[in-house]
Amino acid sequence: MENILELLKSVERGGTTPEEALLKLKKQPFEDLGYANIDHHRQLRHGIPEVVYGEGKTPGQIAGIVSAMRERGCGCVLITRLAPEKAAEVNAKTPITYEPLSRIGISGEKAPVRTKGFIAVCAAGTSDLPVAEEAATVAEALGNRVERLYDVGVAGLHRLLHRLDTIMAARVVIAVAGMEGALATVVGGLVSAPVVAVPTSVGYGANFRGLSALLSMLNSCAGNVSVVNIDNGFGAGYLASLINGIGEEAQP
Repeated sequence: MENILELLKSVERGGTTPEEALLKLKKQPFEDLGYANIDHHRQLRHGIPEVVYGEGKTPGQIAGIVSAMRERGCGCVLITRLAPEKAAEVNAKTPITYEPLSRIGISGEKAPVRTKGFIAVCAAGTSDLPVAEEAATVAEALGNRVERLYDVGVAGLHRLLHRLDTIMAARVVIAVAGMEGALATVVGGLVSAPVVAVPTSVGYGANFRGLSALLSMLNSCAGNVSVVNIDNGFGAGYLASLINGIGEEAQP
């Protein structure tokens, strides 16, 4: 976005002709690396640059994509679902910071906090932390303040109620839970803010790898609950960031 703005200012100053600027813009929408078409205009359209999904890609492919994005002025590139051994190989090719619990690699610096409101990330149990941390890390990287409330599942409801002030002050709440997924409905009944529910694959046999939590959350009687896919912490953090930025002068 900054590169495009500088290009437009150059046209205004007379340093670049409109025809030269048009040619540069035509080259910018995407870049073909042979194994990936990088959407360089994603940030211009969404306010958030393209995020690299690490599973299924080789370290060389990930490093190539990240390097190309950074060369085009992308200040922070997120790599999700990045295994530890693959992260080490990527880091040897292009420097990244790796967070093993969330399995997220970060090239560059997280955005500074840009919003007045904050996002509360609630995890039902310790086993849900990888998904919760994926959501929290994504939200932080996109310029949001995040409050973590972990191991506050409904089996010990007093643990959740003990943090009620924080939950009720949040502009958006992310509720991460496996098993029967009841946390999302309980939180939804306590707050007026939007609740992004994340079912996890944590649970015993009849949990069906997160399907029971997904169906429970989809059938929530709390009207402020919306649901992302099983184990999709990334999607929850991304969506919560967009919601948290509504009405702010600087969107995340």
